[in-house]
Order: sequence, then structure tokens, then C-alpha cells
Amino acid sequence: MGSLAWKILGAGSTVAAGALADRALHAVWRSATGHEPPVSPEDPDTDWVEALAWAALSGAVIGVARLLATRRAAAYYRESSGSLPKALRRG
Repeated sequence: MGSLAWKILGAGSTVAAGALADRALHAVWRSATGHEPPVSPEDPDTDWVEALAWAALSGAVIGVARLLATRRAAAYYRESSGSLPKALRRG
């Protein structure tokens, strides 16, 4: 496998994980609050508590999902090629 394969695998897994996490996050927010999450937390008409809660929750959940997906993609790459992609090698 080469660097192009890693770019496709890494980016694809990250995008998919982010999209799935976003869908799950919206569903959890709706069930917990009874309404849709803020469309634009930056909007001055959005309540501060709601904007901050959404920003913190979505940032953490999507960030962790992307990290997990990238780590799994790197493990798959290593299993397939025998080494980590150049972008992830130490030193």
C-alpha cells in the first residue's frame, strides 16, 4: 500500500465516522431535550447554555469518533502492508 491508499483510507474513515457520529448526536439531543439541536450556535438568538452545550458535546463526540476511525484505519493499513503509513511513523 502507498501514501495514496492511506490518504483514501484515512480520509474515508474519518468522513464516515464524523457523519455517523453527527447523526447519532442529533438523535440523542432530540431525545434528551425534546427539540432539534441549534442550527447555528453562533446565532445571537440561540440561548447561551444551549449553544455552549451543543458546541462542547458535538466537538467531543465527533472528535473522538474521528480519532477512533483513524486509529482503526491505521491498524488495518498496518495489517495489510506490514507497516504504518509514512504519515504516522515516528521519527
